[in-house]
Amino acid sequence: MTEGTQETAPRPLGRLYLVAGPRPGQSEAEFLARIGAALDGGVDTLQLRCKPEDPRYAEARPYTALAEQVRALAHARNVPFFVNDRVDVALAAGADGVHLGQNDLPPAWARRLAPGLLLGRSTHAPEQAAAALAEAPAYFACGPVHATPTKPGRAAVGLEYIRAVAAMQPTCPWYAIGGIDAQTIHLALDAGARRVAVVRAVLDAADPAQAAAELLGTLQAAESRGPLARRSQPTP
Repeated sequence: MTEGTQETAPRPLGRLYLVAGPRPGQSEAEFLARIGAALDGGVDTLQLRCKPEDPRYAEARPYTALAEQVRALAHARNVPFFVNDRVDVALAAGADGVHLGQNDLPPAWARRLAPGLLLGRSTHAPEQAAAALAEAPAYFACGPVHATPTKPGRAAVGLEYIRAVAAMQPTCPWYAIGGIDAQTIHLALDAGARRVAVVRAVLDAADPAQAAAELLGTLQAAESRGPLARRSQPTP
């Protein structure tokens, strides 16, 4: 197993964040091939999220072995790699960081256990976003914007939450997540997001590389329009 991250300079966080986990009945080879294609298409931040109910990765050793393979794919392209929830797996696999939900290990404890890991946070309401900013994470995610089967039982927060976070002008990167795809990404961008996290839109696409390239192109176009749009607004 890899003992922690070896690099001193952090890999830059990108605009298109893929949260990936093996599908039921999917072989590791197919899963890894789809991740590789997504990275080649433009995914520039990556997270491994194995579902707790998946018996293949219920224990730390097989989870870490998979994480090491995913980390190798990401780091070969200088893409930062995070593991969901499991600080132990992230540390053992040489990940750049760990992503923590609201009911996961508290960030202060995670930092004591693994001070070298970057921390990402999930948020679902403005007060959680404000609390996350006080914790100084590497980034935080906002959602789910739309209802999504990847988070059953989690109510959609809607675009109003994205607008509220954008109005905060966070000093760290943040991502809109939840039901984001080629059809809905424009709604998130119009609400103020400039980074998005996706699951099915890339991982389950017929061509993950093409799906990633199209989403990244939309993000890049929105970024290039942003300053022009702000400059074109009349001065009060």
